[in-house]
Amino acid sequence: MSKEVRLRFAPSPTGPLHMGGVRTALFNYLFAKKHEGTMILRIEDTDQTRFVPGAEAYIKESLSWTGIEFDEGVGEKGNFGPYKQSQRRDIYAKYIQELLKNGKAYYAFDTPESLDKIRKEHEAKGERFMYNHQTRLRLDNSLNMSEKELNEGLEKGDDYVIRFKIEANKEVKMNDLIRGEVRVNSNTLDDKVLMKSDGLPTYHLANIIDDHLMQISHVIRGEEWLPSLPLHYLLYEAFGWDKPQFAHLPLIMKPVGKGKLSKRDGAKMGFPVFPMEWKDPKTGEIYAGYKEDGYFQESFVNLLALLGWNPGTEQEVFTMDELIQIFDLSRVNKSGAKFDPEKAKWFQHQHLQAKSTDALLDLFMPILQEKLGYIIEGKAIRNYSKKVIDLLKERATFMKDFWEQGQFFYVAPQEYAPKAVKKQWKSQTPELMAEVKEVLQAIKNWEAGNIKEKISEWITSKEIGFGKVMQPLRLSLVGDLKGPDLFVILEMLGKDESLHRIENALTKLSNQ
Repeated sequence: MSKEVRLRFAPSPTGPLHMGGVRTALFNYLFAKKHEGTMILRIEDTDQTRFVPGAEAYIKESLSWTGIEFDEGVGEKGNFGPYKQSQRRDIYAKYIQELLKNGKAYYAFDTPESLDKIRKEHEAKGERFMYNHQTRLRLDNSLNMSEKELNEGLEKGDDYVIRFKIEANKEVKMNDLIRGEVRVNSNTLDDKVLMKSDGLPTYHLANIIDDHLMQISHVIRGEEWLPSLPLHYLLYEAFGWDKPQFAHLPLIMKPVGKGKLSKRDGAKMGFPVFPMEWKDPKTGEIYAGYKEDGYFQESFVNLLALLGWNPGTEQEVFTMDELIQIFDLSRVNKSGAKFDPEKAKWFQHQHLQAKSTDALLDLFMPILQEKLGYIIEGKAIRNYSKKVIDLLKERATFMKDFWEQGQFFYVAPQEYAPKAVKKQWKSQTPELMAEVKEVLQAIKNWEAGNIKEKISEWITSKEIGFGKVMQPLRLSLVGDLKGPDLFVILEMLGKDESLHRIENALTKLSNQ
């Protein structure tokens, strides 16, 4: 690419960052890094009525956790600031005056009540009201005023907005890197408000000015902004500026039914739709986050990358560096991408399996200390825990699984699964377990293979089924009928601990 590649992610602090927003940031980041370009973070906070306290900090923290890094922007260095729109009022004022001077925009003094009345009149006739070339000359705006009337209105402080004057019956030809050529007739467009009564620009004006001044080369954003593309094209033309290249990403769809994925879907179906946990400052309601639910940053990035994009190969598991190398906008789909919560867990499982035992150990030790309630240190416990991880890793998806599936390696069962007890602890079981205890007591070489050999010989000599012994034995050691190879468990626990647990089971279960 001959032109310097500069992309931006420009969220609004009107709430938490949805996973769809993170995906938009990710695709911008992958494209920028692939082409050795610049990634910019801009905060679009012109809509002060919808501002949510804590949202901006949440957005920054979420993006940081995701691993998306910015070269310029809010909180970063850069020569194109300020990078927060509320601090750029003077810049927008200058450019809105340019549009007014050139006849590309005009003052509109219509009240919300008068517009609502006109809108209802049109609806009563089965028509749709549009503020455009067909209606603007009958409305309360500067196009119908003398210069004296306009100045008097401005001096009196009458409320007004500034609207874009869209040329009638013009074919707007646009190009989207994902969807190809798009054509729209300007008669279908409203004269959009560019400057609100509070003196702040609307998204449309601020967005165009900022992208131009920050020399943005590519605008990659969600499909919901596609209807705004004709307006943005016309604004670029009104200013006489070169346009960036546009790409509109497909929506992330809900797992079941039709429609865009929402936070309600996540709450209803039990999966997160936000990168990190979010507490609504107005309602106090808490929404789950991928980070707090135990997902790795790299698995979250991986699942987002494959929502609406495919690499063109059978490979599905990627690191961030691999995604940067292979990412191509031409492989982004036009249609919506259905989100699958189970596929999200699959990505997490794959990335956990790819981690080394040492890496998993470093993540597991804080969990272990929290569960045990005291600090554990030393080479012995680390080596022991590495064995636990290796035994449980294949079935684990989240780090919490190592404790949930293997806590018996550290703590003797205080309770026994009722269904397992009912099924496996029969009237003859206490006598059998007492004999098993004696067999184990006599074993000198406490190694899994040898233990298995001795127990198997005893079971064969007694002419009883293996299940009648092995299942109650597992229940005694684990508290349930789960866990890896029983003889490995015996070896790991050690002789004394194993015998102690069998004795506990005999005492507690035989008296039930």
